[in-house]
Amino acid sequence: MGIFIALVVFSFLIFFHELGHFLAARFVGVKVEVFSIGFGKRLLTKQIGETQWSFSAIPLGGYVRMKGQDDSDPSKKSYDEDSYNTKTPFQRILISLAGPFANFLLAFLLYLSISFMGVPKLLTVVKDINTTHPAYLAGMRNGDVIKRINGTNTVYWEEIGKNITQKPQAIEVTVARDNKLIDLEMTPIPEQTKNRFGTIKTRYIIGIYPDDKYTETIHYNIPQGINYATEKTLFSALFIFNNLKRLMIGEVPIKDLSGPVGMVGMTAKVAKMGIVALLAFAALISVNLGIINLLPIPALDGGHTLFHLYELITKKPANEEIMWKLTLFGWALLLSLMLLGFYNDINRLLG
Repeated sequence: MGIFIALVVFSFLIFFHELGHFLAARFVGVKVEVFSIGFGKRLLTKQIGETQWSFSAIPLGGYVRMKGQDDSDPSKKSYDEDSYNTKTPFQRILISLAGPFANFLLAFLLYLSISFMGVPKLLTVVKDINTTHPAYLAGMRNGDVIKRINGTNTVYWEEIGKNITQKPQAIEVTVARDNKLIDLEMTPIPEQTKNRFGTIKTRYIIGIYPDDKYTETIHYNIPQGINYATEKTLFSALFIFNNLKRLMIGEVPIKDLSGPVGMVGMTAKVAKMGIVALLAFAALISVNLGIINLLPIPALDGGHTLFHLYELITKKPANEEIMWKLTLFGWALLLSLMLLGFYNDINRLLG
């Protein structure tokens, strides 16, 4: 059941991405011949208007084939009025960017839905304390509820890290214990942590851990939900961009690259955690699809955009032979990365 849900989620994300291209193409007057979820042999096809809507055998992506556009052979063109080739470079840029934009919009809408459904947040109840760290030495004990840090009210655990001064400077922490408020003074100490990518970061801590039995579900109103969805979408984009950068400069080992099998497996696991977790993960994947497609690789939306920008600036189209060779290179690169991710997935499954 989990794998089925994962495939449905991926199909929906791909559909939304391609729908962005489709709507932009129709908006500027380009005929869309095929709208396909998946590649390869078409399993289900229905003609609606001028477009064949299809489900294909290999569920690893999708495509919108517009009149006059053929990624496998950029030299194939049509100059009819409803052809992709007769549109201005700016209009073609709009079509190319509409897919990634649709992914960012979908992520925003998913996060917005989560904000209305309810966001679970940990309360500031302390469960465990490191006996050699500042909090314990200052008198904090298990079961204490942190109420204020340096006079700033704290309700949720995530606010504690934000309010702890990130330097060796004394702070005042007010806790509730046995219906009494107790003021404690402590000085955070530095801790160096290494993430799974090997990056070392320094943060200041007081040595406490939350009690995950105490949570509260927050339901946002519309303005709060919009702010929450915007922040989460931007945070997801920055998170994915930074990980891509680490992969490119070698901070992330190639063996950590995951492929379709790994993504499906992870989605299946998240689906068992509930609808909110599944929607949040789907939003993250949607942002990932948007950013990946913006990479300046021929055959991706970012590569198409570069070709159109060149034409917009120079007032002449890119050389067809060069475009064809770069497109072949782009497909070869994407296929290589996909096979590498698949290889890593199988290795992880086999232990």
